[in-house]
Amino acid sequence: MRVALRPQSGCLVLCLCVSVVTLLLQSLWVPPERTRSETAAGKSPDEKSDDFRFHMLAVRLEALNAQVQKLSSKTDKTQTNRNDLSLLLQSFRQDQQGLAQLVETELQKVSQRLDQLILHHHHHHHQASTPHVYIRPYNSTGLNEKCEVPTDPAYPVCAEKVEFLRARWQSDPCYAFYRVDGSTCSILVYLSQVEDFCPTQPGRNHTAASWRHKTPSYTKQAFLRDSLSPLYEVISSSSSPAVKFIRSRVERMSESWIWAGRGMKPNRNKTVSPQMKVLLHLGALAGDVGQRFEAMVDRGGPLGELVQWADLSACLTILGHNLTFSTSKRQLHRLIGAAPGQGSCPIQRPLTFDLIYTDYHGLAHLRRAMGLAFQHYQCRFRILDSFGTEPAFNLASYAHLHGYKTLWGSWGLQPLQYMTMFPHTPDNSFLGFVGEDAVKTSDEFKPEIYKKDNIAVVYGKQEYMWQGKSDYLEVISQELEIHGTVYQPSGRASSLPGFVKNHGLLSQENFLQLLRRAKVFVGLGFPYEGPAPVEAVALGCMFLQPRFDPPHSSHNDVFYKGKPTTRQITSQHPYSERFVGKPFVWTVDMNNRTDIREAVESILKTKVKPFTPPEFTCLGMLERMRRYVTHQNFCGNSTAVWEPEPVLRVLLGPLGQSCVDVCQRSALTCDPALFHRFNTPDTFTRIGLGCSSMVQEVNHLFPSYSPWGRLCGLQQEPLLFSCAGSDSSHRRLCPCRSHRE
Repeated sequence: MRVALRPQSGCLVLCLCVSVVTLLLQSLWVPPERTRSETAAGKSPDEKSDDFRFHMLAVRLEALNAQVQKLSSKTDKTQTNRNDLSLLLQSFRQDQQGLAQLVETELQKVSQRLDQLILHHHHHHHQASTPHVYIRPYNSTGLNEKCEVPTDPAYPVCAEKVEFLRARWQSDPCYAFYRVDGSTCSILVYLSQVEDFCPTQPGRNHTAASWRHKTPSYTKQAFLRDSLSPLYEVISSSSSPAVKFIRSRVERMSESWIWAGRGMKPNRNKTVSPQMKVLLHLGALAGDVGQRFEAMVDRGGPLGELVQWADLSACLTILGHNLTFSTSKRQLHRLIGAAPGQGSCPIQRPLTFDLIYTDYHGLAHLRRAMGLAFQHYQCRFRILDSFGTEPAFNLASYAHLHGYKTLWGSWGLQPLQYMTMFPHTPDNSFLGFVGEDAVKTSDEFKPEIYKKDNIAVVYGKQEYMWQGKSDYLEVISQELEIHGTVYQPSGRASSLPGFVKNHGLLSQENFLQLLRRAKVFVGLGFPYEGPAPVEAVALGCMFLQPRFDPPHSSHNDVFYKGKPTTRQITSQHPYSERFVGKPFVWTVDMNNRTDIREAVESILKTKVKPFTPPEFTCLGMLERMRRYVTHQNFCGNSTAVWEPEPVLRVLLGPLGQSCVDVCQRSALTCDPALFHRFNTPDTFTRIGLGCSSMVQEVNHLFPSYSPWGRLCGLQQEPLLFSCAGSDSSHRRLCPCRSHRE
């Protein structure tokens, strides 16, 4: 067992020896179940001491083996840290004699112990269960401690968690931060006072986990502000290009926000809106993803999300709430009190924010930073989710079993916690943004301000978006002068058609000035569903876009693949096509020159005033957000329905149609909060359906009726009540009501 080692030649031998010994000891080390059986059998303190020494040897060798393997792997690299290797070998020489003797002694006992272990293992399965289990500590300062792990039915996983931490407490520094040192007592204190998986130990006062303490009741009422200065104070210090964009947009639109705040109606139901402490964590700007996103801000990258963040922050500030911004993981950890380490432990204190607005990236940051506290506080999260998350994708177990598992989704939140850019489905909350119009009301429209030139501005800031679109643009160029705002790297020749006048990437102010001059804003088919078409129409342009036949979806389009939605996209901007329409929005077959030419000729004969849909005005967004902040509460057992009691109409849709379409066809809207009112057997009788059988299942299409076999289905999982979703074999039962004002 004694080996003479030299730095030049002994490293590989050392690795091999230590690895073999470690594997042998690991294979023979008594697992936790056997330790319990030995305790029940009444082992002597001497035998327990042997177990402890034997385990500590395995731990020492395992750690040493990891160090040696790490250092030896460096020999394959060009820059080897020879000092680390020399120090390790020197340390090992000093300890190798005692270590080798210990190895020899313990290996001699192995064969004798095997029979005893097998005997005790069989004995364990025939013994009656005992009220408590003793787990021997192995920390260097507490060899004589005796801490019991209760088998309390109220804490069914306590023993399992203790065993996990005994093996893994060094895997994350956060455990040591919470004073876990590997001893059973320290683990039980942690599991009872920090993680709440074990009951409080005898002799200790019972205290709830510190991060679970309830926040004080709201002490202040939110009053409308007539200034955005509180927002400027929290975002003025950032040098981030993205945050600068947000501030620039807020400043440019500040008068519209202040004017809209003064025009808000008082709450009709006299509900007092409490002043909230709100954290805005822009996850897309944090970490490696954030670096890539920031680099694209000044190169024509997507800015739709930043438009939403800017308008959300301005909206909440006018409504009287107090905002904090976070654009990095470090900031987030500091603001929520994350424990040092890798996120295995809960936060150190109760969450001080009443609401946290973030995105999908930020949601992952929060889970890694909050540990167990994530689930406790997830009801306070609101997720900016441009394209929406349908219920079928939201529930992880259901998504996995039924083919709805994607890169996004599977968080198990209330579907209304996802906040979308457009009203894709009532399952989610429509957050929206504001069309950047320069006039406050249509009465203030002055034609001289919006004098239109015979030009068209193309929607697409990067060259790849223009590929394959030359014929489409050439037809338009016969009647209109084509202008582009395409990012052009220096030293690279442009691939744009020769008839295009490219301005390069413009600042927001200059881009808006160009739109004010243009008659037409031309869509190329991509990007999908952005804010620019709404803003262009708000500035007096008409939007010309391509139709998609067949519709684009996750089944046939790379962009939508992996998105947690089943929507069928019939054009580049389906909201504008469906809810705005002519004369502001013209949708054409991009491959049909006659269709394009006729649309352009009609556009040239048409005059329009700037138009902003009410839901995309400052006032519309303020009213909507006030309802959300005041009434949306996902921390209780039920989702409240606000406003006067809606008149519910239960409509039976045709085969293959979603409730979104069923209600819209009757000029109504689907309200998922009303599903529970008719998710009962007698509903089918009331609407004249005879059911040969009635089932209650976890199914995002239920409640529904299947004419084959006259099968009636009721929903078993409230998280799967869904206005979206359709199937050719089901007729959906839909909760429809009139649109809210």
